Amino acid sequence: MTKAVQKITLSPSRDIPFNKLVLSQSNVRRVKAGVSIEQLAESIAQRTLLQSLSVRAVVDADGNETGMFEVPAGGRRYRALELLVKQKRMSKAQAVPCVVREGGIAEDDSVAENDERVGLHPLDQFRAFQTLRDLGMSEEDIAARHFVNPAIVKQRLRLASISPKLHEVYAEDGMTLEQLMAFSVTGDHVRQEQVWENVSRSGYDEPYQIRRMLTENTVRGSDRRAQFVGLDAYQHAGGGVLRDLFENDDGGWLQDVVLLDRLVTEKLKAEAETIAAEGWKWISVAVEFSYGHTQGLREIEGKPADLSPEEQATIDALNAEQTKLETDYQDADELSDEVDQRLGEIESALAAFEDRPMLYEPAEIARAGVFISIDSEGRLSVDRGYVRPEDEVSATDPDVEKGADASSREGQEAGPSVQRAVIALAGSASDADEDDEDPARPLPDRLITELTAHRTLALRDALAENPAVAFQAVLHNFVLTAFYRFASSRSCLEISLRTPTFPAQAPGLRESVSAKAVEARHEAWKARLPKSENDLWDALTALDGGAQASLFAHCASFAVNAIYEPANRYNQGRVSAHGVRTRLDQADVLARAVELDMVRAGWRPAVDNYLGRVTKPRILEAVREAKGESSAQLIDHLKKADMAKEAERLLDGSGWLPEPLRLVDPDAAPVEQEGEAGRLPEFLADEEDQENGSDEDPQHLDAAE
Repeated sequence: MTKAVQKITLSPSRDIPFNKLVLSQSNVRRVKAGVSIEQLAESIAQRTLLQSLSVRAVVDADGNETGMFEVPAGGRRYRALELLVKQKRMSKAQAVPCVVREGGIAEDDSVAENDERVGLHPLDQFRAFQTLRDLGMSEEDIAARHFVNPAIVKQRLRLASISPKLHEVYAEDGMTLEQLMAFSVTGDHVRQEQVWENVSRSGYDEPYQIRRMLTENTVRGSDRRAQFVGLDAYQHAGGGVLRDLFENDDGGWLQDVVLLDRLVTEKLKAEAETIAAEGWKWISVAVEFSYGHTQGLREIEGKPADLSPEEQATIDALNAEQTKLETDYQDADELSDEVDQRLGEIESALAAFEDRPMLYEPAEIARAGVFISIDSEGRLSVDRGYVRPEDEVSATDPDVEKGADASSREGQEAGPSVQRAVIALAGSASDADEDDEDPARPLPDRLITELTAHRTLALRDALAENPAVAFQAVLHNFVLTAFYRFASSRSCLEISLRTPTFPAQAPGLRESVSAKAVEARHEAWKARLPKSENDLWDALTALDGGAQASLFAHCASFAVNAIYEPANRYNQGRVSAHGVRTRLDQADVLARAVELDMVRAGWRPAVDNYLGRVTKPRILEAVREAKGESSAQLIDHLKKADMAKEAERLLDGSGWLPEPLRLVDPDAAPVEQEGEAGRLPEFLADEEDQENGSDEDPQHLDAAE
């Protein structure tokens, strides 16, 4: 016999005047959370009450109804209605839709109403906002009606625009909200789906990794080229920009790199045309010049343009105001924001007057040139007044000098004749073959040269900071000259300071910590020394011992050459046939003496300067040495480009250095390492290894690398 199913009876609903309702003490909600009472009141005012109140009749001591009703479930709605009454936006007798409950427990009703409420899934919320916009509501209107910041609306609309296929994955908990947010950097659904297919298979699916894959063929908005052209000009020319609404994106990613480079070239050419009208013989233009590009050129002297009476009056007024403010507040413990801001404005204004155009002799302009580039902040950099050796005029040949002056005057009368330079954008070194898995391949010669260029520059800086070692290094040179048969004897005392050039420009060399330190120190000494070499002896005599020592160390540092040069291997092997140390060995001695630390000097392993230039086994070896075998296993399945990028992240802050940059300890016992990445380059191998080495052509290896 089938048991009859008991039918349920729903509680009746009725409209009850608001002044007949009271808040029940049975309401379990005590802690305020979610939408505020004020926001809920505004929502009711806009949309009316969307959900009835649950009420129970209030009875007297005898159990008779009093005509009043208490609200055990719906207390926040009651408070919002109460606020509307206080604001006189609703009458006290306004009928309120209610569900009248009988029986049961009031507290149980209150708990059930709150516990059984299910909020929208985030995806439903994103789609709902999209629907509202499709129905004609602006982003600002949506934000106002739903009590959120307009930026939140933009974010939710961006998430709603992601590929529907990825929405389905997210709805089924196949990806996290953070991963979905990462896909929002691009609106290309096909690309989104391709990247998800790749990362979901490989496990290489962290949000930052997804963003990196989606933007790998773009240029950062913080790139010097983007800063130079300007985002508005780039977009006006039709260039697209990817933006991340969920993280700081440094101005986004510029998608059309070809367009950006064309705009950079056009703008640099226009600047060059303007400067060419000044009459310079040549103009060299590039996005970025290599470190030491002015080496071997003579810099001509110029003088700042004279100040006009008005400018001088302004400077005097600014100086007077600065002096008065500093005097008035010299005893103050802390300057007010207004005074501090004004002092900063005065300093900036005075600095602008100091940075006046330089004036040069017309004859010098006629034989000199200009370097035009973009600095690291994206500003135009114009470096005037450099004479090439072939353009120099002998001071002992009056006819040549006279001819130069006449040519200069003729040029001024007929208009300047300027050799227009072609804008050359520097390319990047070719990457190693991605599919090359040969662990026995040595580091490429060019890469070793670049690494040791960084080391040489850092060693110069370290030596200049250590006068005692610098004195000893030069004294060592003196002793070699005085006591050994290969020393020069053409003078009673002869020592030359030859500044070696950098045969390869390593990525980031010009803007490295060491380069900036050397340049700043050189400019500081240049400002202290006399303009004429005839006055140099007296000027040096006037320096105290400490200053002389510092200047000596600075000059000596320019002679440092610890660069590996493939074409000059005879002088850089570890030990010669007679057991005499060679140049790179002496560089190690010097590095230990000044306690050179390439990590402290600012070198970090990156894709451009090392990881993207070596084989996969060497990348894994680097990670294994720095972070252990478990970290190496995290990336050993990746393609080389991805492996190099991920290794850069893993090695960040580890202090790991490739062999050419390490401080060699000659007394340390050799350490055997698992997973040897291949035979060492020739300059790191000992004599026997070189004699018994491979018959492979090293040039062939370099080319293959």
